Amino acid sequence: MKFLSKFYIGLIFLILYAPILVVILFSFNESGNLSHFSTFTLNWYIELFDDNDEALTALKNSLILAVSSSLIATTIGTLAALGISRAKNRYYRQTLESVANIPMMNPDIVTGVSMMLLFVGVGAAIGAKSSLGFWTMLIAHTTFNLPYVILQVLPKFRQMDRNLTEAALDLGCTPMQTFFRVELPSIMPGILSGLMMSFTLSLDDFVISHFVSSPDFKTLPLYIYTQTAHEVKFSMYALCSIMILAILLLLIAVNVAGSMGERRARKKAHKALKGGVR
Repeated sequence: MKFLSKFYIGLIFLILYAPILVVILFSFNESGNLSHFSTFTLNWYIELFDDNDEALTALKNSLILAVSSSLIATTIGTLAALGISRAKNRYYRQTLESVANIPMMNPDIVTGVSMMLLFVGVGAAIGAKSSLGFWTMLIAHTTFNLPYVILQVLPKFRQMDRNLTEAALDLGCTPMQTFFRVELPSIMPGILSGLMMSFTLSLDDFVISHFVSSPDFKTLPLYIYTQTAHEVKFSMYALCSIMILAILLLLIAVNVAGSMGERRARKKAHKALKGGVR
């Protein structure tokens, strides 16, 4: 049974990561042929960054959009999770959670089409020349990131020791001071997880971005799609490999920061209780 369980787990990981390993492997293939691997080379990486202003512009656009939407979604989602956790009526709280999860359960193509129709309708109503662009993509990415932030932060509010909050209030802290000194450090791992998830989801989103984008603002997934629509260039393998490495490093950094943040959160909470309001 142990052998079968290990074999099953290994098979699952092979299915999951084999396509990624193939992309990384053939990004170093000099022959430019998927049928065999000839010689190790960095020519495809050099070609990617050699006078490829369009790719660098798309990368810059993706980073700006991902950082902006993840920060906004994390801020709004954290406040939403705070409001849901403090709702006293159980049915009202469950309704809010269900409504917040609808964008996450909705198919991407439905979300993309509905947002496109909304933005085009609003643009026509106000007489805008161009209804789609950076701002519509920012609103769309923030919207589909919100449920994931709430999903990460809300359990941290439930796991938090309520006695610490009540003790801080008894010691003279205002509700605002209690939130920043006691509650915020306790939920910080969830906030970091939600921020990381929002960033990665925004960075690699294609379906929704395809419907709410404009020719003036093209993200990296949209650029890769246009480059691979007819013939796959090996420089795109190099670009995908760089994205995989960047996301992997981000995951490692956030996991390390999250584990360290949990230890610091407990220390800060106890210090705040001892110090009271100074």
